[in-house]
Amino acid sequence: MNQPAPQQDVPRAQILAEKAFSAIDHYLHIEAVSGLVLLLAAAVALVWANSPAAGSYVALWHTSLSFGFGSHVVDQPLHFWINDGLMTVFFLVVGMEIRREIHEGALASIRLSALPVTAALGGVLVPAALYLAMNPGLPARHGWAVPTATDIAFAVGVLALLGKSIPGNVRVFLLALAIIDDIVAVLIIAAAYSTGLDHTGLYLAGAGILLVLGLQWLGIGTAYAYVVPGAVLWLGLLKTGAHPTLAGVVLGMMTPVRIAPVRGRPLDQARDAVDDLRARSASPAPEPDKLAAPLRQLRQAQRDVLPPVTRVQIALHPWVAFLVMPLFALANAGVDVTGVDLGNGSARVVLAGVVAALVLGKPLGIVSISWLAVRLGWCQLPPEVSWRGLWLVGLLAGIGFTMSIFIAMLAFDDANLLAAAKLGVLLASAIAAVLGLGWGLLYARSLKAASR
Repeated sequence: MNQPAPQQDVPRAQILAEKAFSAIDHYLHIEAVSGLVLLLAAAVALVWANSPAAGSYVALWHTSLSFGFGSHVVDQPLHFWINDGLMTVFFLVVGMEIRREIHEGALASIRLSALPVTAALGGVLVPAALYLAMNPGLPARHGWAVPTATDIAFAVGVLALLGKSIPGNVRVFLLALAIIDDIVAVLIIAAAYSTGLDHTGLYLAGAGILLVLGLQWLGIGTAYAYVVPGAVLWLGLLKTGAHPTLAGVVLGMMTPVRIAPVRGRPLDQARDAVDDLRARSASPAPEPDKLAAPLRQLRQAQRDVLPPVTRVQIALHPWVAFLVMPLFALANAGVDVTGVDLGNGSARVVLAGVVAALVLGKPLGIVSISWLAVRLGWCQLPPEVSWRGLWLVGLLAGIGFTMSIFIAMLAFDDANLLAAAKLGVLLASAIAAVLGLGWGLLYARSLKAASR
């Protein structure tokens, strides 16, 4: 009869390390924390760009970085690889969020999506119109789309700071609205901020899409298999003149929302693999080669429990929230305040237009169009979402940040106008966050008083 192996004391250092990693994993999934990290990265960039070490800030992002093989080499500054490379991963997560919402979320039916779609359109059209009213001439009017976007992570992070006193449906509504904003922003980038298309690149992009479809048809579930087709699609879009980060949206929207057909249920396969593993490891000295097969089956079953769109999004979320977005903020939020020539009339009005459109245009557009739609009977407010809650959503939607800065970089070639637009986004996002927190505290207090 086999005797169980004596239990070994776990070293104290290992116990402490496990507790530390558990705490880190917990905090990585708190949205308020990711919003604070994003804010910290932007603050570091601002301080760095306006310090005596400002030269090192500029030099860092202009450092050349090359990728390729043989004569096929892409040589671009670090700034390009962050904005056009890493941000593709951000857009991949955006695409998967859109795909999930269309499949089973707030965009799954006309009844559920009617008001968020209406509110989001108001939150796009009114800020754009307000900006254009203040900036009717060229080249300033190229920035009309800058105040149309909402930063999901930052806005939801600020909402999370208000705690559970805010009804859950307000958060769901904000998420749905921000996702629709992202859809509109992606369409704007594709239509308004892509140069004339080079059709030779379309063949390469099409080949990437066909490779993805082929792998899906073969039932290949591992995400690593799609890296090469994704890179082909990215290179194709880069060659066409469209913004290459759109490759992330395309891949995200193509990610399956259902578990691939398998022989047997994943949970049953996992149980069988564990039983097999237990039986094979019962010998005093089990051979590692004999344990490999059930371990491989267990990993396969574990992967097949969740649909690919959910599994990949969960895996990528910490990387996007705590690496990609903070790096983007660090590389792009460093506006030299003293270097922005606000004596230039165009720059001054661009800054004012962005601030006014985000801080005033966003909430006014969202609430006014929603009120009109409800008044006409086209839509109705979701349960637990009052007009005060909708004003909270509108104020927080004025936090443009990541997507707004991204669009600004596509909109302006003039360095002074770009700096003014970035500064406007930073000011507007800070003001919108403060106003949203203030209004949210009053809203939470009124809800608490009404529940007594």
